[in-house]
Amino acid sequence: MILKLLTFFFPWFLRRRLLNKFFGYKINANAKIGMSWIFPKDLIMESGSRIGHFNIAIHLDCIKMGMNSKIGRSNWITGFPTSTKSKHFTHQPQRKPILVVGAYSAITKNHHFDCTNTITIGEFSTIAGYSSQFLTHSIDVFENRQSSAPIIIGDYTFVSTNVVVLGGSSLPSYSVLGAKALLNKVFKKDWTLYGGVPAKAIQDIDKSAKYFSRTNGFVY
Repeated sequence: MILKLLTFFFPWFLRRRLLNKFFGYKINANAKIGMSWIFPKDLIMESGSRIGHFNIAIHLDCIKMGMNSKIGRSNWITGFPTSTKSKHFTHQPQRKPILVVGAYSAITKNHHFDCTNTITIGEFSTIAGYSSQFLTHSIDVFENRQSSAPIIIGDYTFVSTNVVVLGGSSLPSYSVLGAKALLNKVFKKDWTLYGGVPAKAIQDIDKSAKYFSRTNGFVY
């Protein structure tokens, strides 16, 4: 804890070296973390990846950020590490509390990611707006125990503001999830706008939409 506190206040060029050396992280020389408390068990940040200010990421096994991916500010990223001696999730030995952010993808700000199980965000995707919740665990009322399931967000997706995404659900590539939607199951049809509570297919997306063919991650 003392070492974590000390590294928090060091200049970034020195902080990065200390994080790599003493915590075994793999932070590329061209990656950067702002004034954020980022301490998963493992951290992999490829070239150009960025984590902004006021984020907290604790109690998960790994965060992996692809090239030029971004996490904005004031996001809460947590989980339930496999190293714990707790009886929770002992029936799920293959569970992996991991956050994967694909190359050129972005998480904006003020979102909550519960990485009790794996959350995968594909390449060139955007978790937009504010106050969305990605929840991989809940109580299984039939078995009377905590349980978890992964979440998959495909490539070239746009997730709108203030949505709830539950464990076991999937948003296909080249898709949009509308504002305030509840995604609670696996969808498979690309090029589709999904929305509502619970979410359902609303309409097809025209394949000429430029968002889905861009070569830069950040949208100006």
